[in-house]
Amino acid sequence: MRLRHLTAALLAALTAWTTINSTHAQQKDIVDTAVEAGAFKTLVAAVQAAELVDALKSTGPFTVFAPTDEAFAKLPEGTVEALLKPENKDQLKTVLLYHVVPAAVPAAEVVKLRGARTLAEQRLDIKVSDQGVQVDSANVINTDIQCSNGVIHVIDSVLLPATKNLVETANNAGNFKTLLAAAKAAGLAGTLANGGPFTVFAPTDEAFARLPEGTVESLLKPENKGKLAAILKYHVVAGRVYSDDLKDNQQVETLLGKKATVRLSDVGAKIGTAKIVATDIDASNGVIHVIDSVLLPPEKEKHASTATSATGSTCSSVQSTTHVGVPQSHQTVRRFRLFRRH
Repeated sequence: MRLRHLTAALLAALTAWTTINSTHAQQKDIVDTAVEAGAFKTLVAAVQAAELVDALKSTGPFTVFAPTDEAFAKLPEGTVEALLKPENKDQLKTVLLYHVVPAAVPAAEVVKLRGARTLAEQRLDIKVSDQGVQVDSANVINTDIQCSNGVIHVIDSVLLPATKNLVETANNAGNFKTLLAAAKAAGLAGTLANGGPFTVFAPTDEAFARLPEGTVESLLKPENKGKLAAILKYHVVAGRVYSDDLKDNQQVETLLGKKATVRLSDVGAKIGTAKIVATDIDASNGVIHVIDSVLLPPEKEKHASTATSATGSTCSSVQSTTHVGVPQSHQTVRRFRLFRRH
């Protein structure tokens, strides 16, 4: 009988010690946890160089997708050394903040998501398959390292945010030549390159080609600069608005000061009468959603979604069901209903 009581007492003591030890471990913040793990020496050095230690030791909560030392070693030779230089501190800070989500998101919740906005303001893409979970192009190799101010998920590659601005991103895509020419003619290219953040609902070259013959050429004339600027501003919203931020029947205020209505359905999404054919193309100062028609501001007299073109004809934005040459990596199918799995 005494032996039984002694065994029970020892088990109780062991359980209490294990609980206390586990609680103690979980009380360590993200930085201290990473330091003690021993596999994140480069990450910790980068956090120190970027002066983010205090931020990541604060209350949070945060989710950190933490690249291992091996992940940093996979970067091109000299990249880490360059990033750690004082003159590259801002760039390093942006890279690190791109690994941090301002919420505690355990693995069980990560697998339900299609994306997550980071402290760098840009969005991580999350992909779940039979092979595992990917964040952008990095594989998640360990999960749910609990900390007092959040959680760490371990990844095998360093995540790199977009570094090109909206104009550069559109130019690199190759199918926004008319839009860029119009932005330059309207005196808005500099704002879209250096200002923001902005959300641009970007018509492709095919979208502009669907306008009545001669419309684009007329709009590009110096005497029509004001009208052209108004049309372009009707495609731009202040701030980063990702596809999962949009709601059915939502009215988004454009830089023109006029609102455009978003419609979501099981077959896709529209803004005004234009179909949104690709979404969430990140740039350093905003995000691009691709549309298949040119949006024309409503006339004051009619409060309609048509406008008189520079040639004097009245036209509405033309719809199309094609993906108008958008690169496959940016295509989306019903993405507005799939960002959170059910």
